[in-house]
Amino acid sequence: MTENTALTPFRIDIPQADLDDLHDRLDRTRRPLPVPGRDDRTDFSRGIPQAYLNELADYWRHGFDWRAQEAALNTYEQVTTVVDGQTFHVVHVRSANPEATPIILSHGWPGSFVEYQRLIPLLTDRFHVVVPSLPGFGFSTPLSGTGWEVARTTAAYAEIMTRLGYERFAAHGTDIGAGTTGRLAALYPERVIGTHVGSDGRSLGMVGDKFPYPEGLTEDEIAQIEAVRAKDTAERGYFEMQNHRPDTIGAALTDSPVGQLAWIAEKFQTWTNPARATPDEAVDRDQLLTNVSLYWFTRSGASSAQFYYEAEHSGLDWVAPSGVPAGWAVFDTHPLMRRALDPWNAMNHWSEFTEGGHFPAMEEPELLAGDIRTFFDGLA
Repeated sequence: MTENTALTPFRIDIPQADLDDLHDRLDRTRRPLPVPGRDDRTDFSRGIPQAYLNELADYWRHGFDWRAQEAALNTYEQVTTVVDGQTFHVVHVRSANPEATPIILSHGWPGSFVEYQRLIPLLTDRFHVVVPSLPGFGFSTPLSGTGWEVARTTAAYAEIMTRLGYERFAAHGTDIGAGTTGRLAALYPERVIGTHVGSDGRSLGMVGDKFPYPEGLTEDEIAQIEAVRAKDTAERGYFEMQNHRPDTIGAALTDSPVGQLAWIAEKFQTWTNPARATPDEAVDRDQLLTNVSLYWFTRSGASSAQFYYEAEHSGLDWVAPSGVPAGWAVFDTHPLMRRALDPWNAMNHWSEFTEGGHFPAMEEPELLAGDIRTFFDGLA
């Protein structure tokens, strides 16, 4: 059977009953009993502190305006399309510039297309911007079945760009999106102009795991990398849970909005600029809660966790370099980043910033936009 390749116009319109249900659940939240001495709203050493979570949940219930955020998101053209049996939601913002270059922006977890909301207008004078949602994330739901991991998703993204009329395009991504970005270049080098990846200092923890230790490191430098690895290991509870038991955590995330809020907001503290004490000091509070609300309304707390399980059990290796020009922008960087991850200076473009963190499009959109433009302008 020939697959339907139609691009169907889409607008976000969450039913009022779903919004009322969220408010009712927030009003009836069953909170943990307080632990004496655990009243510091900025102490994330055991996870998200109850005092801060209460504060954020109260704002979500009484101060946050979903309808205003929904209207803002709907100013962007959106479509859905079915690829390999799976519905994909795609933001597509055309530039008024006839010489504009198509660019695909790929997000990861616990992000969404909302992650790029503030970045899009900074790019549209130079790029036609395409932001697909990963299968099982946002409005790329419900999942059509098992087996949706990076390789299958990358093929779907290439098909989406074809359906939009873009044979050649640029690519940027972070987190899971860095994986799809790199794989697009490896599998479709004739189509990808260049790849730009946003990363952060935590990536140093991949040395000794995904990347070998480079030669010539001192004992002190090895100790610094091991410290990053140890800190990263302590943060991997979510990772192992979603890798191996997504159904279990998915049930909790689908039934409790405050549970979903805690699951996401904690990562926005540990992965953003460490100089910021709370997640909403690192990113805009309303944008953070728009992202959380999207997970809640689409029940993608459960389905996004499936992506981790599929990746863990896919047996995929890292894709070999493609020869396509590649650039990295590292936020909240570490002095050893390039020496450890690009010891041969193989990257065509490498930028480091002390600001920001794992979500640069939300934390430092101007810096990220400037770096994307500089990299791709250099390829023109």
